[in-house]
Amino acid sequence: MEHFIVSARKYRPQTFKDVVGQQAITNTLLNAIEHNHLAQALLFTGPRGVGKTSCARILAKMINSKKGEHTDEDFAFNVFELDAASNNSVDDIRNLTDQVRIPPQIGQYKVYIIDEVHMLSQAAFNAFLKTLEEPPKHCIFILATTEKHKIIPTILSRCQIFDFKRITVKDAKDYLKYIAEEQGITAEDDALHIIAQKADGAMRDALSIFDRVVSFSGKNLTRQAVTENLNVLDYETFFTSTDFILEHNIPQLLLQFNTTLSKGFDGQHYIAGLASHFRDLLVCKTPQTVELLEVGEETKQKYLEQANKSPQSFLLQGIELANDCDLKYKSSKNQRLLVELCLMQLASITFDGEKKNSKRYIIPPSYFRAKGITPIPIKKPEISSTNASENKEKATTAPTNTATQTATKQPTPSKFADTDVPKIVLNKENKRTSGLSLKSIRAKKEHEIKQNEVVYDEINLPTDDFMEEDMQAAWKDYVSIIETEGQFNLASILSIDVPKLKDKTTISIVFPNQTNKVEVERNQFHLMSFIRKRLNNFDVSLEIEINEEKEKQYAYTPREKFERMCEKNPNLDLLRKAFDLDV
Repeated sequence: MEHFIVSARKYRPQTFKDVVGQQAITNTLLNAIEHNHLAQALLFTGPRGVGKTSCARILAKMINSKKGEHTDEDFAFNVFELDAASNNSVDDIRNLTDQVRIPPQIGQYKVYIIDEVHMLSQAAFNAFLKTLEEPPKHCIFILATTEKHKIIPTILSRCQIFDFKRITVKDAKDYLKYIAEEQGITAEDDALHIIAQKADGAMRDALSIFDRVVSFSGKNLTRQAVTENLNVLDYETFFTSTDFILEHNIPQLLLQFNTTLSKGFDGQHYIAGLASHFRDLLVCKTPQTVELLEVGEETKQKYLEQANKSPQSFLLQGIELANDCDLKYKSSKNQRLLVELCLMQLASITFDGEKKNSKRYIIPPSYFRAKGITPIPIKKPEISSTNASENKEKATTAPTNTATQTATKQPTPSKFADTDVPKIVLNKENKRTSGLSLKSIRAKKEHEIKQNEVVYDEINLPTDDFMEEDMQAAWKDYVSIIETEGQFNLASILSIDVPKLKDKTTISIVFPNQTNKVEVERNQFHLMSFIRKRLNNFDVSLEIEINEEKEKQYAYTPREKFERMCEKNPNLDLLRKAFDLDV
């Protein structure tokens, strides 16, 4: 059996042109070499498998070759590679600094490549500082690391830093296609795309996955073989799921989910992939955003076709439901039921974004005709031409305020009796809110306070004159009535002060604090209705003032309490004297 060399080693870049996806860095290094502007300490940082060590080796080879010459000589005697993960002590760094003083035997520079430099100890970093800051003219240090944040700032400040980026899916797929052609392998575009996505930006990982899949499927690399070998959910699963959802086919949708679970996939992985699929369909809705779709050309056409069948409102609601299910998955006691419930909710959404079984859903007459039931015809009320012209004339001449129109139809003042209560139109709001939220409590409070905003027609409502004594008598009667109804708190508040007439129609009353004022304002509508009816004057209004001094006078001392009780019952003082009691 012949010795097999993995693709990551076999196709390691030998020049900067072979490096994938790092064009900005390779151009910078080429220009630095050409113009003799290369720093003596370089730091290559970035995720794994993106070309840091390969670029360091290519750079070490190029700076020792003469201009215009392309030789395969690697100048191995001038390139020293040190793995800082296993050589991280102070002694290792001292041995390195001792070698630095010796000039190269062949070539112009000695290049020291220190890989995983973040693994050096704190003492080793400190021992390396002086050499890194002032190295000999014939030495260049290239440091490579995946975790730049672990390197001390004094080392970072002495290096020229190059940040390597992740390899894009497109670049990785194109390089895999080149390698497949070199090896004589027939590979589908979608298959290479899945491998590039699975690599997550690391070219070395992509080549390792490529070798693994080729070992599984041979010279013909298909999308089905890749998904089977890598155990990933391919696009077809989500295309089929979306078709079932658009058709409202809940049984088939649940069966497909069961099949997915039987293949060993996690329910969260499935629902998260479905949310991403909806996102990709949403991206295809606008031509400007199609380029955000990182899939092959054949798959892109499938996305465009399904996006035309999927309304935007449905996709937005679908993403919201799937994402909510994804967030709740870890904390759920029955995770399978959670995903199945989400799928049923998705399949119950109509194209306008509403549930199929909405309360607004109207059964069409065709449904009854199919059942052999004759629908009952409903005729609209006929409006004669005379009435129509009158209504049109009223609509043009009538005031816009409906409440004022209603108030003008009230009886004349002469027809009012003690038992007649005029019809009152309130400014009601038709908003519905939950009774358990703070917003609903606040809205209820504001609504009750606004109950005194009553619209009257001043021409038709009575405005009889009255005396202050009549008003106070009506006030006491109202207090007595609410006491019999069990509203003791409101009755005690209304008894705190004696109401007075501020002018002919304004009742003024003083309360000791804001709480009393708010409580009275909540019940102001019923109070004023009673007072206006009793006095036969609908211009009466209420004005509430707050006097904190009035509250202080209720903080009685024990002596004041006793004297107040004696005013109501003089026998208490006789009892105190008889038994010689102290207060």
